[in-house]
Amino acid sequence: MNLNKAFLIGRLTRDPETKSLPSGQPVTSFGMATDRFYYDKSGGKQQKTEFHNIVIFGKLAEVAAQYLLKGSLAYIEGRIQNRTWKDQSGNQKYRSEIIAERMQLGPKSAKKETSGFEQKPQEAPVEEIPIIEEDKEIDVKDIPF
Repeated sequence: MNLNKAFLIGRLTRDPETKSLPSGQPVTSFGMATDRFYYDKSGGKQQKTEFHNIVIFGKLAEVAAQYLLKGSLAYIEGRIQNRTWKDQSGNQKYRSEIIAERMQLGPKSAKKETSGFEQKPQEAPVEEIPIIEEDKEIDVKDIPF
């Protein structure tokens, strides 16, 4: 049995960039940072940040380009892919990527409004809550359910 699966929850290190393949299929790529916290031998808390290259194809690529920004929190599920190529100088280049197959957006950031106008939060509807007074008989049919 073989398994190549990656699960990441992190923040984007740059805004998504979208291009199109010759077939017309959209491809979106961005960087993501994930943190790991651990305690060293002396008991001090340490933090290590890992950086990942994320690539998304198709409709999911369009969603990522529309809703994600640098600093956005996102969950990415996909597979690890390693690529090699030669640059214009003939040097061998290597790159590890996560090819996203699923994505979940984090909470909406308050720092950017993409629509150009701010929306006021909707107020919760006020419910009429019956007040029960002591020493007063209550008929169940009088309580709104």
